[in-house]
Amino acid sequence: MKSLLITLLLAAAPFAIAHDGDHGQTKKAASHQQETAPNGGRLIRGVEPHAEFLFTSERKVEIRFVKDGAVVAPAGQIVTLIGGDRANPTRLSFAAEGDKLVSSDALPEGDNLPIILQFRSSADAKPVTERFTLNLAKCSECERAEYACVCEHGEGDRDHKH
Repeated sequence: MKSLLITLLLAAAPFAIAHDGDHGQTKKAASHQQETAPNGGRLIRGVEPHAEFLFTSERKVEIRFVKDGAVVAPAGQIVTLIGGDRANPTRLSFAAEGDKLVSSDALPEGDNLPIILQFRSSADAKPVTERFTLNLAKCSECERAEYACVCEHGEGDRDHKH
């Protein structure tokens, strides 16, 4: 009986979740929280250098590239966005303005818009696509918009589901 109990405990060990801090977050979530977007936007980790997606009060989008926690100037990357109403989507291109790319136009009205971003390191490079919902509701814990939330439940953390 003891050997059965020990076997069960050892078999369950890999499934145990390591907690860190008072919020019961996993170590993986905690490490993602340490790597946040410098201007409070959504950090997109699927591209190198990483990219910060920031929605402005003018309903435009700014993209900044981030390497080792610091903003780096765009280096020929091409970014396009499709968002808003799926039946009549808004398509945005981006132009360089200093250390960031800024969308050509504004996104349509709405507080919960589907977004498809496409990144290319050059005109002939294979695209990297990122999809998420631009949820502008404010998180009650971190005070950021939900699309950029860094809390354990956060929509901005792609590895965690609500």
